[in-house]
Amino acid sequence: MILNGFDWVVLALYFGFTIGIGLYYRRRAQGSTDEYFRGGGKVSWWVAGTSMVATTFAADTPLAVTGIVAKNGIAGNWLWWNMLFSSMLTVFFFARLWRRANILTDVEFAEYRYSGAPAAILRGFRALYLSIPVNLIVLGWVNLAMVKILGQVFPDLMLFGMSNKMTLLALVFGMMIITAFVSTMSGLWGVLVTDVFQFALAMGMVIALAYFAVAKVGGMDGLITKIQALDAAKAAAGDTAAGAGGSLLSFTPDLNSAWMPLTVFFVYIGVTWWASWYPGAEPGGGGYIVQRVLCAKNEKHSLLATLWFSIAHYAVRPWPWILTALVTLVLYPDLQDKEAGYVKVFMDPEVFPIKLRGLMLAAFMAAYMSTIATQLNWGASYLVNDFYRRFAVKGMSEGHYVNAGKGATVLLMVLSIAVTSQMETIAGAWKFLMAVGAGTGSVFILRWFWWRINAWSEISSMIASFITSMFLDFYYFVEIHPMENSDPHRFAYTVLITVAVTTVVWLATTFLTPPEEKAVLLRFYRKIAPTPTLWGPIARLAPDVKPKRDELHNLLCWAAGCMMIYMILFGTGKLLFGEVKTGLTFFVIAAISAGVIWWDLNARGWAVITDDGSTDDIAPPAGQ
Repeated sequence: MILNGFDWVVLALYFGFTIGIGLYYRRRAQGSTDEYFRGGGKVSWWVAGTSMVATTFAADTPLAVTGIVAKNGIAGNWLWWNMLFSSMLTVFFFARLWRRANILTDVEFAEYRYSGAPAAILRGFRALYLSIPVNLIVLGWVNLAMVKILGQVFPDLMLFGMSNKMTLLALVFGMMIITAFVSTMSGLWGVLVTDVFQFALAMGMVIALAYFAVAKVGGMDGLITKIQALDAAKAAAGDTAAGAGGSLLSFTPDLNSAWMPLTVFFVYIGVTWWASWYPGAEPGGGGYIVQRVLCAKNEKHSLLATLWFSIAHYAVRPWPWILTALVTLVLYPDLQDKEAGYVKVFMDPEVFPIKLRGLMLAAFMAAYMSTIATQLNWGASYLVNDFYRRFAVKGMSEGHYVNAGKGATVLLMVLSIAVTSQMETIAGAWKFLMAVGAGTGSVFILRWFWWRINAWSEISSMIASFITSMFLDFYYFVEIHPMENSDPHRFAYTVLITVAVTTVVWLATTFLTPPEEKAVLLRFYRKIAPTPTLWGPIARLAPDVKPKRDELHNLLCWAAGCMMIYMILFGTGKLLFGEVKTGLTFFVIAAISAGVIWWDLNARGWAVITDDGSTDDIAPPAGQ
């Protein structure tokens, strides 16, 4: 692809506007680490929620969805659609509790809920583990994905005598430097506001791409006819891997299919979402999602932010990607790299208008930079607040720690560049690191609601899940009971065994070790006021605390929220594919579910379900 003068003007305006936002918010970030990493806790729900969505919209996300649809049809997206159950738990059970804690990072929670050396060790370990190895691999992965995208756009570009690959790496690193500059200069406020701008740009362009792509194949009727022809050809060849009965258009998997049999599907919808730690969908909340929750102006805004994120993430974003993915199967059926089909569509002048290609490239850059900015700011918050300030250099001024945050941001940027250059050799490290989080979800959930959970519960769960996962992955399924990596049953058995072993270990550890100090538990109980059902011994020591017994209300809202979003998701799909009655029926169910949530929250009263008695208007304030 050769960019014309207008394209370069568009890209220049995009970068200029992004840098301008950073300059505008630079003074606001200088006052304290609370402003720099948490926005001072004054962020409106729609800004915080949109920032969450923008962060999870990485440059390679549309490509990944394209690969999923090409392999397993629309139903293949259940690989991530199942995480909605976890997201809605965060909305109705945990968002308000996190905001009530009023801490700077979720890692700080270790010494807020626990005490002594185990709590300090847990906080320090998670600060370093999440900010360096995990964060750097995410950054490296996103960088590599952007290199892949630019490689499709500029297959022959070579600058200053460098090879094409080195030229593309240099371009990506240049974007990262600009992103780090904005993040370093303006702190979280700059990241949040650029996220809103970048998400609007990225979503607008992927919708435009889907429109032109579908039009190219004869509209929705033409797309459906051509996909059905592909289904018939696959069925004739004996290939029924995709969807129910081999249909690429099915919304649910055939439970007798090879890629997601009944056992595996039940593991996804019944176990994985609450048992396994995953960035952006942590059981009980965590990571950059909690960073946005903590920056919300109050508990009401924290709940609404996570609710908006869940709606946008699962119900709003997927269909433009899915439609374009289906079009790539029609236009480029023989393409070996199915993910690359997404980029090929917007590069094809017969599909996508040439005049919009600069905006499309800017949209990919926006998706990339939004994710990078969050990862840098979030990782730096752990390094400074939970390691440097806590263990290395204590008692310095706020200005000192703000400058340390800037230095940590630059350090993470430099390290991620080094990781990216070696990414091909360490790609397997992601699975290795993720093993630490498998099976730990129940502890992350119950630590809010059961007084007996202690620091050793978390530590033992991480150790047990890591050892069990490694044993299964590298020995049991290789030597004792060989199974291919691609066999979905291997994943299901690994999850089930790891969860079972980890649960036994952390429960035994909990009862074999002493509980946390009563003073620490009382402080936590008085501040958070969790439902008292499993806090009996502590609740009796604080009869003046009157926590709300709202478990059933929250459970009702959780179920209604899941139903609402799934019905919006599938209702939109049915309408797009011409099944109007079914689509409208789904939307009616979604409206009823939304009504149940609205009725329940208002019946209880915002002053009752939130600790601060917030009654402020939830509409986006003018000028923010």
